[in-house]
Amino acid sequence: MRASDAVEKITRDHPEWLKPYKKLFLNTIASISQKEVRWHTAQILPRLNLTKKEREMVYELMQSYLKDGSSIVKTFAMQALTDIAIQDNSYVGKVRKQVTRLMKEGTPAMKSRGKKLLAALDDE
Repeated sequence: MRASDAVEKITRDHPEWLKPYKKLFLNTIASISQKEVRWHTAQILPRLNLTKKEREMVYELMQSYLKDGSSIVKTFAMQALTDIAIQDNSYVGKVRKQVTRLMKEGTPAMKSRGKKLLAALDDE
């Protein structure tokens, strides 16, 4: 948990430092079920320079994160999906629908974040 927090914070300014660890994040770390690791992983994965196939993998992974019991994991999964959609416009429509649905049934934090995410998607 602490390591994922540190990596997330450091790579806000230096996402290129993730490059050597891309496969590790996609194939190993992404499957860790600890909620604290999941919410940091959701923040980290969109920072990777992803191929189309890898974006699809992250999209599917975030679908599973949306089923997590933690609302924080769900909120960061919403953010990750939006980040992916901003990188690849082919995801915008389906992510917009998901965010709208999640805002209706989610926590106040999810509703608040959802408004910001929809505004970001509208800019695309």
